[in-house]
Amino acid sequence: MEKQRRREIVEAYKDKKVVQGLFRIDCAATGEIWLGMSRNLEAQQNSIWFQLKMGSHRNRLLQAAWTEHGEAAFGLSTYEVVDTDKLSPYLRESLLKERLAEALKKTPAISLA
Repeated sequence: MEKQRRREIVEAYKDKKVVQGLFRIDCAATGEIWLGMSRNLEAQQNSIWFQLKMGSHRNRLLQAAWTEHGEAAFGLSTYEVVDTDKLSPYLRESLLKERLAEALKKTPAISLA
């Protein structure tokens, strides 16, 4: 029974749909907003928070704000889910970049791309 259960878990993992789209990081202390795109929205916060805690995030403005105000001042939320299921990897990336560019025109935010 253990092997069967393991097989079911592996199959469920393979069938899991990865949600792609745009995310938003807000700094409550300054009101600053950052927008970025992600191929896996569910895992995005963990990745960014790890980089920020290590002091190695590539966006210097975000890293400086994090260092000054701390983790408690920041929140990450989904800005837009983009349906990319039937697209090739190249077209997925292009669509995400296009949606990010459009979002940056509408929102007074700093790009993380």
